[in-house]
Amino acid sequence: MTGPETQGTTHGNATIQRLCQLGNVPRASYYRHFDAHAPARADADLRDVIQRLSLAHRHYGYRRITAQLRREGWIANAKRVLRLMHEDNLLCLRAKPFVPRTTDSRHSFAIVPNLTRGLVPTGLDQIWVADITYVRLGEAFVYLAVVLDAFSRKVVGWALDNHLEAGLAIAALDMALAARNPRPNTMIHHSDRGVQYASHVYAARLETHAIAISMSRVANPYDNAKAESFMKTLKTEEVNGKAYATLDHARRDIGSFIETVYNAQRLHSALGYKPPDEFEAEIAHSTNQAHHAKIDVSLN
Repeated sequence: MTGPETQGTTHGNATIQRLCQLGNVPRASYYRHFDAHAPARADADLRDVIQRLSLAHRHYGYRRITAQLRREGWIANAKRVLRLMHEDNLLCLRAKPFVPRTTDSRHSFAIVPNLTRGLVPTGLDQIWVADITYVRLGEAFVYLAVVLDAFSRKVVGWALDNHLEAGLAIAALDMALAARNPRPNTMIHHSDRGVQYASHVYAARLETHAIAISMSRVANPYDNAKAESFMKTLKTEEVNGKAYATLDHARRDIGSFIETVYNAQRLHSALGYKPPDEFEAEIAHSTNQAHHAKIDVSLN
């Protein structure tokens, strides 16, 4: 027996076929025209669903993703899904299930070993961790790069833009360098193997400041767990459920969350349930007290 949903689908396909016959237009041309002129918002909706499905079913190729989309009621052909998955770097998830979709590790730049494995920072500006994630606008995607201090969990640098070029990561790094001015040869910068972090210009910036370069092992998300944890917090507490109209809107709201909520207010269990700013202020106070005590002892 044919149900109402099946009847509607049959009727709709028959209508399209009849219109194509009347206009002497192949049905394939109609569907190509539909895909080529799909509204930008609908295209963004489809990309968002594809990204979630790809992460939920990491072993699915574009054909299985297309089939799953159709099961959920989406109109999309395999070529369109393949194109969107290629643009969002989702095709590598089968071979490298833990590589973020914002990361392209298939490049010719040098890959350095993980220098942070087994290390536990005991103070500020010993290890910085960096990462990139995507943020959805109404009809497009923008990308956020961050640099965190691994000891205090504070975001010391960030940048949000509409591209994934090395300049995005460099902008976040430059903010961190200006804010912290770390002493040469005292710190490790850790990231994934993405092309942004492996690029010559990014490596040169770190080398100029005598900062050691470290990268995660292949297919191991735990090497950069602190940065991944921040991204999860950002998505859960700020990005999810928000509707950013423009890049400037997203930059304003996300910047406000980072500076006034995450760094200044949010309690971190790893910091004794203190926000990063307060935690760092207490460290600075203790350091100053110890310095003055040392001076008093030497004077006496």
